[in-house]
Formats: sequence, structure tokens, C-alpha cells
Amino acid sequence: MHSDIWAFSEAAIQAAEMDLTGYKVEAADGGIGKVDKHSADVGRCHLVVDTGPWILGRQVVIPAGVVTGVDRSSETVFVGCTKEQIQNAPEFVPEEGDTSGPQKLRFVDYYLAFFH
Repeated sequence: MHSDIWAFSEAAIQAAEMDLTGYKVEAADGGIGKVDKHSADVGRCHLVVDTGPWILGRQVVIPAGVVTGVDRSSETVFVGCTKEQIQNAPEFVPEEGDTSGPQKLRFVDYYLAFFH
């Protein structure tokens, strides 16, 4: 993982300049969902990923520092964590606002726990 969890690594820096909405998300051990939203805001770059069907799925935030690469031809974002780690991530709750404040801290605490 990149040293700044909210910034894209050198290997994935082009992602900051692209709209990744609709791209597939590929974890270290397989597909996990699709990008629903993409933010390239300085200091809080992230993806909001829909992890499944509308009724059963949920949305999670994947900080930009977890992104390891982007393949434009297959419209796929690669991340350096497993499906289980993404599925266990705190749920993104749009009603609680964006990824700032308390909601941002939940994501940081979670991802930093297994990415040192």
C-alpha cells in the first residue's frame, strides 16, 4: 500500500485523472464489485464500491492508496487487499455525508489495521 492511504500510488497515479465510475474492482483473490463513485479530491481520494446486487450488496470505501493499478482496456481497478477484507470494511453510509469526519476515521482505522 502507498504511504498515504488517501493518495494514489505511483503505479496507479493515472487513476486520479480518470473517471473510474462503472469499472470492475479486482481484489487480490478475485472480483468484488463495481465502482459506484470516484473522488480525486486532494487528501481524500477514494472509490465507493458497490459489492453486490442492489438488494443484497452494500457500498464500501476503498482509499486510493489501496489501488495498485488500473487497466483501461478491461475497465478494471486492481486493489491490494482480499475480497474478505473489502467485504468486512465499514459500510459507506451516504446519509452520514462524504468521507470526511467520523466516517473517514472509520475507514482509516480499518484499512491501516492490515496495511502497515
